[in-house]
Amino acid sequence: MSPADLTSAPEPVDLSLVIPVFNERDNLEPLMREIAGSLAGTRWRYEILMVDDGSTDGTDEVLRRLAATHPELRVVRFVRNAGQTAAMDAGFRRARGRVVVTLDADLQNDPADIPRLVGELEGWDAVVGVRSVRRDSLVRRVSSRIANYVRNRLSDETITDTGCSLKAYRRDALDRLKLYRGMHRFLPTLLKMEGYRVRELPVGHRARAHGDSKYGIGNRLVPSFVDLLAVRWMKKRALRYEVRDDA
Repeated sequence: MSPADLTSAPEPVDLSLVIPVFNERDNLEPLMREIAGSLAGTRWRYEILMVDDGSTDGTDEVLRRLAATHPELRVVRFVRNAGQTAAMDAGFRRARGRVVVTLDADLQNDPADIPRLVGELEGWDAVVGVRSVRRDSLVRRVSSRIANYVRNRLSDETITDTGCSLKAYRRDALDRLKLYRGMHRFLPTLLKMEGYRVRELPVGHRARAHGDSKYGIGNRLVPSFVDLLAVRWMKKRALRYEVRDDA
């Protein structure tokens, strides 16, 4: 998809960035600067939806200050922590752009990859990032590789990196999805179940500079496996039929 395709869209916003935020106070200002820099030459009209998932570290105050000086920033605040899938769902439902891009607020996703992801949407419904060089600890890298292997084996899938949040979607494809807690890891699979076209693209990855990771082996292993079984059941029970005559 070219910039000309996006700017000719009748909608007032071409691109919506949906960013779940939970206790990322020190990362928000540099993230805003990097996003502005990455999109400066595109001429796309864009909005940034930061969904504060019940932060307790002063993130709310930083978001209020940023919103006062950045008209492109829209802030959604949860009463209490509801999880990453809920934050993404809230952003999807409020997004006005024809294209929706998701990324993490921790600066490990590189905003410089956004134009390339959007540009590769031509002929596809979603372009999902694959972290080609992981900047995480050895334990996280190994556990992620094992988790991706198990997910693909049990769900009969080929998604290389389900944990990479940097993804670009056509908004009308997302409108078809009904999300449940933990389903953000399976968005490409859910889209493919609806008949949408999904491709992968290598993206950058950076070490975390501020704050702490919200996921570890302890709080991800069992919930992710339960979610995987749910997706496996959904795939096996999905309706498949062809109409021969509709007289």
